[in-house]
Amino acid sequence: MLLVVHLLIGYRRLSDLRYYQDDPMVKRTLGLKRLPDVATVSRTLDGMDKTAVKELRRLSRSLVLERLKKHGPARLTLDFDGSVIGTPRMTEGTAVGYNKKKKGQRSYYPLFRTVAQTGQVLDVWHRPGNVHDSNVARGFILACLNEIQHILSHVLLEVRMDWAFFSEEIVHALDALGIQYTISVPFERLTQLKSRSRSACSGTVPITT
Repeated sequence: MLLVVHLLIGYRRLSDLRYYQDDPMVKRTLGLKRLPDVATVSRTLDGMDKTAVKELRRLSRSLVLERLKKHGPARLTLDFDGSVIGTPRMTEGTAVGYNKKKKGQRSYYPLFRTVAQTGQVLDVWHRPGNVHDSNVARGFILACLNEIQHILSHVLLEVRMDWAFFSEEIVHALDALGIQYTISVPFERLTQLKSRSRSACSGTVPITT
């Protein structure tokens, strides 16, 4: 809860906790008489092993899916995307990879899956910065879709993703599940797809999505 409040009031670095260490409003919100110091929070986070991270992701998903189940949407659009989070430090789990803002900087390259209709973050998969979006993305995508189909069986699912996720393997998997999808791709790299689209527009070749 402290970390959630930390982000809500606009801080990002853990060391910034000192700026509101004695703030009565924060203490009241958290139900604490005294806030833990930076060292205590850091030691607690250091105790987060892979199992704890896995359980945190599971809890986050279950909270979002519980809300969606109560809301009962007829259609659910899932956005899959990646991002680059750079750091100037030699932090565990970072690596030098693609970073268009600061080339050569160590970074994370997490994958996100969000609900388009509500803006909720369904899951985040933290990865080192030298991993491409498509790396093991199929498992990340299918695990999400299978979980949602199990819990929200009545919902019509559709998926949106960009070029980084595009592969025949992922397309065939989505087709097999009967899920509608939109994938933005650069035609200059996929000349066969470009010619097929032109044929479809002229009415000679049908395209399925």
